[in-house]
Amino acid sequence: MKVLFCASECFPFVKTGGLADVVGSLPKELLKQGVDVRVMIPKYRVIDYSYITAMHHICHYQLPFGGGSVYCGIDALEYEGVMFYFIDNLAMFGHDGVYTGDEQEGYRYAFFCRAVLDSLPKIDFFPDVIHCNDWQTGLVPALLKTQYALDPDYAKIKTVYTIHNLRFQGLYRWDKIASVLHIDGRYFTPDGLEFYGLISFMKGGLVYSDRITTVSPTYANEITMPYFGERLDGLLCARRYSLSGILNGIDTGSYDPHTDAALSEHYSVRNPKVKKILKTKLQQELGLAERDVPMISIVSRLTDQKGLDLIACVLNEILSLDVQFVVVGLGEQRYIDMLRDAQRRYPGMVVLCAVLDEKLARRVYAASDMYLMPSQFEPCGLSQMIAMRYGTIPIVRETGGLKDSVVPYNKYTDEGTGFCFANYNAHEMLYQIEDAVRFWRNDPAMWDRLVHRAMREDFSWKASAKKYLALYKEMFGVTRRKKSAQ
Repeated sequence: MKVLFCASECFPFVKTGGLADVVGSLPKELLKQGVDVRVMIPKYRVIDYSYITAMHHICHYQLPFGGGSVYCGIDALEYEGVMFYFIDNLAMFGHDGVYTGDEQEGYRYAFFCRAVLDSLPKIDFFPDVIHCNDWQTGLVPALLKTQYALDPDYAKIKTVYTIHNLRFQGLYRWDKIASVLHIDGRYFTPDGLEFYGLISFMKGGLVYSDRITTVSPTYANEITMPYFGERLDGLLCARRYSLSGILNGIDTGSYDPHTDAALSEHYSVRNPKVKKILKTKLQQELGLAERDVPMISIVSRLTDQKGLDLIACVLNEILSLDVQFVVVGLGEQRYIDMLRDAQRRYPGMVVLCAVLDEKLARRVYAASDMYLMPSQFEPCGLSQMIAMRYGTIPIVRETGGLKDSVVPYNKYTDEGTGFCFANYNAHEMLYQIEDAVRFWRNDPAMWDRLVHRAMREDFSWKASAKKYLALYKEMFGVTRRKKSAQ
């Protein structure tokens, strides 16, 4: 089985969110299971070149694009056994940052989608499956099924399209994108690429891919409903028999409190009390009062999706519980201002680190007692899994992957791995925070058991990779042939 992943980001080379973690981890596990797996991403100027010491140039050529042709370079690097390809064009990917949010972004990822398919003969790798991720690669299945359909090398390729977040859909003017990719106007229909007068990259993946996956079973069900469906629920209902949810995992080799290089002290499920030492060191580092009180943390984009509006409603009540509140992340200015104001009003209790700092994030995961994730919706979420891996108890809303990965604590049976609430309501969230703080203060033995259970949860990619491999094989009838042979 030969599989090519294509995505807009991949850890450790470039990361803005959970997509990069998935694309950096899942291929490594598929490799262990015997798959010839490779990854293709854009070569951004902001790539972390500290990881790229052995990159070599494969070729460069003129890629047909727009009214003529443009430069396309292909560089390659083998990292942890997986071959990575980088699509190079300075004009497309030489800007600051990864995503710009402007009209030109559609132009850049249209170029990337074209380059993914055109590069296959250049790298001498025609995969059985191209696994596309999110809107930035949504036109790959569309181009494959239309413009490349008569080429026998391309016609046999199957596509899997994974939705990491349905809200971001890649909507652009039809004439701009169609003209550079030479897409026939007959595909600009409600059954094709048209979406409320625009072209939708996301819809390209949903309509033309052979199979659709999301990053958790609950989210796969949720997006067929209007509340979560982002106006695509009708299409997703129509393709429900091609839609499945496979829960993401985390790289348990990287996220391991026993070996994590970002931590000054290491611990495991056998000696989690080292967390108290790390808490004291983090308090010193961030200017928090050195007190043994519950530390609640958030490592996230600061947006409505992540439940920051709920936190804004009851932040004073949370802080009245005599806790420390640590937030790491960037996002909407109103939430940054809110947290900075709280930091001013509650010195030694609140700190906002408005940065993207992976090592700091890991220190925060390890030092905290509780991790707050009250998302409005959450396709999967990795933070709650990372938190549990580091013995930090999640407080989450029961939606998407949060519902699939956190078991609500039951005080009568002493079971569960976290504290959960169902409705998107600030006071329901506050009640769970109060409950968690009360248990932390009044029943340390129970809290120790809770921490042990959370740290023992298996969120490795092994089980998920097996499900993806089964999905790939199913598209080629491998499973059915085996059954018929029996």
